[in-house]
Amino acid sequence: MRYLHTMVRIKDVDASLDFYCNKLGMVEIRRTENQAGRFTLIFLAAPEDKGNATAARAPELELTYNWDPEDYGEGRNFGHLAFETDDIYALCAKLQSEGVTINRPPRDGRMAFIRSPDNISVELLQKGGALPPQEPWTSMPNTGKW
Repeated sequence: MRYLHTMVRIKDVDASLDFYCNKLGMVEIRRTENQAGRFTLIFLAAPEDKGNATAARAPELELTYNWDPEDYGEGRNFGHLAFETDDIYALCAKLQSEGVTINRPPRDGRMAFIRSPDNISVELLQKGGALPPQEPWTSMPNTGKW
């Protein structure tokens, strides 16, 4: 057995691609439009997984856009997606400057949480050991749900 992908439903293709690709740095691997089923599937991969995702179709994030509007709620029951980053402070600062709320700041130099435009919880983890605690993150409170 091997892991293939995680699927999350999205309401707005442009907002979701802006979040996952422009802000988080993921890359689109392929896209399928299904006229009969009235949906679009967009498969993304983290930059370091692009080669594997292209060759073996794993590991990927599948964004499912249903053409007929649906209310998916907050997605809290889904849990979260997790991504490893080389510098959690730099990534959180970049995301914050682009308007993304840091719901759980990386106070410990190791872990942070943000939310996608569809309220999917996204965990960011520092690659290797935790970075030394630093401001403004150390004293920043949690915001909303994560």
